[in-house]
Amino acid sequence: MAFPTDRPATWFVTGTSRGLGRELVRQLLERGDGVAATTRSSERLLAALGDDVDTTRLLPLTVDLRDEEQVKQAVRRTTDHFGGLDVVVNNAGYGFLGAVEETSGQDVRDMLDVQVVGVWNVLRAALPVLREQRAGHIVNVSSVLGLTAVPGWALYCAGKFALEGLSEALAAEAADFGIDVTIVEPGYFRTDFLTQDSLALPSATTEHYPALREMVESHLKLQGSQLGDPVKGAAAIIDRVRTGQGPLRQVLGSDSHAYATAKVQALQANLDATADSAPTTDFPAAA
Repeated sequence: MAFPTDRPATWFVTGTSRGLGRELVRQLLERGDGVAATTRSSERLLAALGDDVDTTRLLPLTVDLRDEEQVKQAVRRTTDHFGGLDVVVNNAGYGFLGAVEETSGQDVRDMLDVQVVGVWNVLRAALPVLREQRAGHIVNVSSVLGLTAVPGWALYCAGKFALEGLSEALAAEAADFGIDVTIVEPGYFRTDFLTQDSLALPSATTEHYPALREMVESHLKLQGSQLGDPVKGAAAIIDRVRTGQGPLRQVLGSDSHAYATAKVQALQANLDATADSAPTTDFPAAA
């Protein structure tokens, strides 16, 4: 995608009432770009932006991303209001910290409805617009936990692993239409992600996972001391889109890079260990 330089760009951003999404909206408005910002509460978004931000080019949209028709209407309102669409940022999501055994069926459905189904709804609505104009950029905000998994984060990882696979396939499908795709993989950023406003917990726990209970407590105490700066994170995402230069995966944070590096090393060791045994299940090669 050639980022527009002769006019303000139009961004459609989900999950904007707090954290990285809200900071992204703030910086985009300061640039003078048009922003359609979806949130569960437009009032909370506007209150968070405050009086210091010019919201003239903001289109706040209260949208349930699980509702396909609501999403279609939101994208349609965006193109009608701004006259087009350039960038889509799928940022909406929340954390869940609990053992696999403690995760209810409803917990699973709620998480995947937001992190997978919601993203798919946005893509189905936006891709025809971008494809027709043969230009655009899709940014899917994943996590380093979309590359590697740790105890207690199974449900969150399941959603982000799915987003990674979806995004890889989408990047290959969309390339011929001039549509760029970026997967953002943040580590721990100093947002409110680790507060109980953004971090869901199981409704019932068992006594068999004391280490996870300690992990929950330590994560809640980590709030306010995370390594990642959301101001720098949002700026890096904007710069990636604006320049159109960079790899498929945008790793944000030294902690994210360290986790991802360890996963690559572990995977390579696994591949080395199975190099001889893997071919034993093949049919014999033809003579």
